Amino acid sequence: MSDSNTTRFTNPSTFILLGIPGLEAVHVWISIPFCTMYIIAILGNFTILFIVKRELSLHVPMYYFLCMLAITDLVLSTSTVPKMLSIFWFNSREINFRACLTQMYFLRCSSVMESGIFVAMAVDRYVAICHPLRHFTTMTNRMVFKIGLAMVLRGAMLVLPYPFLTRRWPYCRINIIPHTYCEHMAVVKLACTDTRSSSYYGLFVAFFVPGLDVFFIAVSYILILRAIFRLPTKDARLKTFGTCVSHLCAILTFYIPVIFSSLTYRFGHNVALWFHVVIANMYLLVPPMLNPIIYGIRTKQVRKWLLRLVTYKGT
Repeated sequence: MSDSNTTRFTNPSTFILLGIPGLEAVHVWISIPFCTMYIIAILGNFTILFIVKRELSLHVPMYYFLCMLAITDLVLSTSTVPKMLSIFWFNSREINFRACLTQMYFLRCSSVMESGIFVAMAVDRYVAICHPLRHFTTMTNRMVFKIGLAMVLRGAMLVLPYPFLTRRWPYCRINIIPHTYCEHMAVVKLACTDTRSSSYYGLFVAFFVPGLDVFFIAVSYILILRAIFRLPTKDARLKTFGTCVSHLCAILTFYIPVIFSSLTYRFGHNVALWFHVVIANMYLLVPPMLNPIIYGIRTKQVRKWLLRLVTYKGT
């Protein structure tokens, strides 16, 4: 290994991203499903934004939150996947130190924001089902804007210590990151100083914040289910619960990879490194790809617009 990789420095000029350690020989083949998922995510989320903008009947709180989710998914995937693909295709492994911090910030920030948006969507479903007469007077455009702004500020402020703490450390180990992107804990391990404050704060953001969000979502759905079971007929119960299915599927799509990735990283010490990296990448690719598909299948207006677009292109 070259001396440039082991020299002590305050801030390295660049980091070296290895991609998926142990699977370098098949990087090109791995890039095919990754690139496909990324393209579907980009097209799907832009399509959702376009349809909601054009379809006046979708100008309601639920779909405003869906647009926020689409934008967040675009940031989440675009902050990492292009660099990942450049590693797979062109062996472009170097990433500037500042670019690495920027990537880390936007990745974590969009993740916290997305978790918060799911809470906002759960609250919207609670008001719509448990207090239907007050829904449109409570969830006004002004209120939706305030909730969206609160989610953005929450994500921005909670993640702000990440790059500041990382930037002030001295680095004296190799500047090689065994990952496809600048994952926070992978960068922390390269510092040659006491990084416990950053590690503890990272654990707080990674576990406590999503845990609190899941708690609020669970409380919302307990109240929603209680209201649904009080409805007089089975058809009414099924129809009302059907309005929550897309949201529940999106929640599972987001939180299951997050929880599985966090657990394997913290406790799966005997698990191969390449498996950790692949699971971490699924968290960046699967939710942004599936969210527009889930809502597209479940929403009649979205299906109508997609059919109209396909028919127009065919004509």
